[in-house]
Amino acid sequence: MNVDLVLNNAKVYVKKHIVDCSLAINEGKIFKIGKEPAMPKAEEKIDLKSLLVLPGLIDVHVHLRDEGKSYKEDFYTGTAAAAAGGITTVLDMPNNKPVTMSVETLRNRIRKAEKNVLVNVGFYSEFPENMTEIKGIIAQGAVGFKLFMAEQVGGLNINDDTALFEALKILAALEVPLAVHAEDNIILKETEKKLKLSNRNDVDAFLEAHSKEVEVKAVKRMLDMAKKANAHIHFCHISTEQALKAIIEEKKYGRMITCEATPHHLLLSADDLRKIGTLALTMPPVRDRKNMDALWNGIKNGWIDILASDHAPHTIEEKTAESIWNVKVGIPGLETMLPLLLTQVKNRRLSIADLVRLMAEKPAEIFKLEDKGCLEEGRDADLTIVDLKQKYRVDASKFFSKAKYSPFNGWKVEGKPVKTFVNGKLVMDEGEIVAEAGSGKIIRRE
Repeated sequence: MNVDLVLNNAKVYVKKHIVDCSLAINEGKIFKIGKEPAMPKAEEKIDLKSLLVLPGLIDVHVHLRDEGKSYKEDFYTGTAAAAAGGITTVLDMPNNKPVTMSVETLRNRIRKAEKNVLVNVGFYSEFPENMTEIKGIIAQGAVGFKLFMAEQVGGLNINDDTALFEALKILAALEVPLAVHAEDNIILKETEKKLKLSNRNDVDAFLEAHSKEVEVKAVKRMLDMAKKANAHIHFCHISTEQALKAIIEEKKYGRMITCEATPHHLLLSADDLRKIGTLALTMPPVRDRKNMDALWNGIKNGWIDILASDHAPHTIEEKTAESIWNVKVGIPGLETMLPLLLTQVKNRRLSIADLVRLMAEKPAEIFKLEDKGCLEEGRDADLTIVDLKQKYRVDASKFFSKAKYSPFNGWKVEGKPVKTFVNGKLVMDEGEIVAEAGSGKIIRRE
């Protein structure tokens, strides 16, 4: 038989080893992994010239915007940024306009995305106002729910423990994870109010409002609730040593607790924030060296499950507002995450095995993304192909994202995604998008 494509002369990450071999792809799936003479005939062959082939990387924390926020990013530009960054699957956060928090808002969002996306896209939902709708939202395809604790976004009162516990019990029964942005709303708003009354309008005021205690208190509150409800909590962008310690303690008891870290929390300090300014402003903010070291230690010891970008694009005007309290928080990260992390591989802070675990295997396992996360015959042909030797400087002006800025602009990196295959189709080739809008797939929870 003839298959659609054979990739020859590749170094492929298979079963935790890098193997010199070929890959045959047919109808969007990996048909065969083996030596070149054993490959079937193919409609097309590509010589990869010893480039490294990784399982398609997954980013579980992405804000694709679109709908009422399409001026910041839309489904096409956001997924083009993902493909350019070597990311084959993204999970989209719900703080949109309208907020994704009902069967109708999720259905409409999926409908619009289907025509425009270039990679695989799954969707989170916020909690609805009526908790009986949760089942319907999951049936519509939500891969998980999101709780934003810093301010009210969805239909659930974030300060009502009884309502939150009831919602968690529903998710536990349905075995659906809850992704949590853990910052305590009450302390945060009280501190912010005092600082504003004192006419504080600087980066240090923001750091004071979004203190380590704000994260730690919220994390402990959710750990306690997760234990009582027996629910799976996934903590987004953990930034402090104390919060990570509390999570590790619960993990030791075998509880369903997972967490992620971002490249900006690993690579930027509060001192960097002061130098760079508001382009590096995000929630939770970047911390001091001690907390950064704790995160690296968490990765080394396997306590941090996932690396995710928290890609959060805004306009340059929104990022450079005069008052620190009016600056929109967030960093566009889809196009910088993999090169930054490959540079850490070069620096021996990470291994390729770490990278694959944190950005493919664990994301697929935690969010139950069927046929994703590793390269095996019969699984989806999502491939991230990288050149470990390419050196260049990050140039935000060339981003596919509408957000043409980055706190990493000008950084020297070594290692670059050069081809991205999504379901067997070449989407990005040498920095160009070569697939049509709508060629990506919508992922629904199975």
